[in-house]
Amino acid sequence: MGVRVVRLGSPRVTGEGLRVGTVRRPPRGVPKMQFAKQNWYDVWFPNLAPSVETMKLGLGATSPAQWSVFMKKYKAEMAAPAPKHDLVLLAALSHTTNFSVGCYCEDENHCHRSILKQLLITNGAKVK
Repeated sequence: MGVRVVRLGSPRVTGEGLRVGTVRRPPRGVPKMQFAKQNWYDVWFPNLAPSVETMKLGLGATSPAQWSVFMKKYKAEMAAPAPKHDLVLLAALSHTTNFSVGCYCEDENHCHRSILKQLLITNGAKVK
């Protein structure tokens, strides 16, 4: 049992379970009926995606200082009651089933999913 943090669109691993897209927007040019078949995601869950403003900060971060600003802003968004509740829920589910969460970014270290992974662990998730 546990949660994996993945790049959406990448091949699924055996036993990965439900793939949850923690992204602000669906994949461009992909018909909705193809999202799961093309390994994007099974369920869209934008609740844990950065806001558009914060996402722009992350995408534009070219220095450690800029990345730090993005991290602080995203963590502050995830500390609000609704996203915090979602994190606690996913952390609890990670002890009873396999699933994955992810984003489109190529480099996990320069993506909100690296921070999301930390937040899930902080909330007690079993991360694979």
